[in-house]
Amino acid sequence: MPQETLLPESGEKLPQNRTIALVALGSNRSSEEGTPAEVVEKGIAALAKYFEVIRSRSPLYQTPAFPPGSGADYINAAVCIETDHPPQAVIKLLHDIEAQMGRTRKTRWGDRTLDLDLIGFGDIVLPDAETHAIWRALPLSEQMARAPDLLILPHPRVQERAFVLVPLADVAPDWEHPTLGLSVTDMLAALPEALKQEVVAL
Repeated sequence: MPQETLLPESGEKLPQNRTIALVALGSNRSSEEGTPAEVVEKGIAALAKYFEVIRSRSPLYQTPAFPPGSGADYINAAVCIETDHPPQAVIKLLHDIEAQMGRTRKTRWGDRTLDLDLIGFGDIVLPDAETHAIWRALPLSEQMARAPDLLILPHPRVQERAFVLVPLADVAPDWEHPTLGLSVTDMLAALPEALKQEVVAL
């Protein structure tokens, strides 16, 4: 079950100019901040400090590294925040929190002390639907070699990743992907059962 759920009553509207942002957290390397589980908890605490409202957070999950065999298991979680910041400012804040937790960016998809991914931001698509479709369709070999030099929203791989969708289902099951037209629940249901079973609640 989700922890510290602060969701409003059904049908309640957001305050003007505020948007729901979905953030996925992951860690598979201990640091001065503690074990991966402790770092993820500290990351959630930092999000609560920097953003106006934490509407809901997931439990912690343990999942195999992606791509398979690329490192130690991850501790993952997700948070639903409410913010009036634009997505570019949210990304900067996420990167600042990563740096505070000792994150360095040397190897794409390498081990990391803390990874904070902005998964979705209301119904916003960035930079545009055509570019988003190109990044969403990249084969795995190109995903591993190329990183976008601009913000892509929603995250182009969210629909493929159980380690993101399982925690997201705890915090925002009804959030709808603005280009696929599928909810978090729909995307999770479409994944192979074997992938979902790899995501184990702690």
